Amino acid sequence: MPLPTFAPPVAPSPGTSHVPTVNLWEADFSEGYSQPTPKGINHIRRKVSLKWDGLSYDQMRAIVDFFENMGGNRPFSFQPYGEPTPRKWTCKDWTYSADAPWSVTAELVQSFTTAT
Repeated sequence: MPLPTFAPPVAPSPGTSHVPTVNLWEADFSEGYSQPTPKGINHIRRKVSLKWDGLSYDQMRAIVDFFENMGGNRPFSFQPYGEPTPRKWTCKDWTYSADAPWSVTAELVQSFTTAT
């Protein structure tokens, strides 16, 4: 089954932030020396914070409905601004405004699952 693609009706507002998390084993030695080693082949996980401001109700619903349909655990494809290629993501944290002008914020976390 192909991976769903997140294609929001409008591009995110300026202010997208990319925050990689690097997962390492680190052995500390005497005199301040240490030896870092990656924890596995996918030791760098990307996190992207997105926001959409000034949305119509239908645009807000399209974005929120997509995240709700993914349920926070199903991966999807998306290429954030500044990334050279699409990647696999999950989104379990999003918020939206309660009235106009509508806005949405979401935090996408890179997914390394093999299941779709």
